[in-house]
Amino acid sequence: MEFLLIIVVALLAIIAVVVIFNFLQNRKARQAEADALRNRTYRPGDPFSSADDDAVRGDPRQLKPSDLVEIRGETYAVRGTLRLSQGGFIWTENFLDTGLGQKAWISVEDDPDLEVVLWRELSGVTVSPGPSSIDLDGRRYTSDESGGASFTSAGTTGLAASGSVRYHDYSAGDDRLSFEDFGSGWEAARGEVLSRAEYRIYPSNPAPDAP
Repeated sequence: MEFLLIIVVALLAIIAVVVIFNFLQNRKARQAEADALRNRTYRPGDPFSSADDDAVRGDPRQLKPSDLVEIRGETYAVRGTLRLSQGGFIWTENFLDTGLGQKAWISVEDDPDLEVVLWRELSGVTVSPGPSSIDLDGRRYTSDESGGASFTSAGTTGLAASGSVRYHDYSAGDDRLSFEDFGSGWEAARGEVLSRAEYRIYPSNPAPDAP
């Protein structure tokens, strides 16, 4: 009986430690978010800058292979990164994989505000880019921008180390439809704009300092 009592007390102590740890971690996260909001409100600068949120939840502009990204409660590993440029404008596309069969891409661009989009590849799409609007699955998408860009590839992307791509992007509210051609024909993907609260980044190691 005494031994059983010791076990019960030990289990209660472990539970108490876990509860206290979770409470402290949650309080720390809330305090960090409150500090970021206060700094954004009272510090001179761009009132719509995402720098404070990036400090709390990670900077998506710095994503690289082997980083982890949590999106809506699902954790993905970054397997590869495309860095694209067109006329001095630069954006990235990152190949994500849960390791359990779920794959996606996440694009990151400042134009001028930060926009992060979660993309899923589409198969069997019979429409082609070019028209001013496209109807797909009951949704009408309006042409947003098109052109060509050069890219460099790091990690696993299924593409060469460098090359060029044609693209045509469409939008419908916060939904996106994109067509890309890396030299073997148009590939389609549907995207959703992510709010800052929907993702968190866990860098594998600090990004190297820029030269």
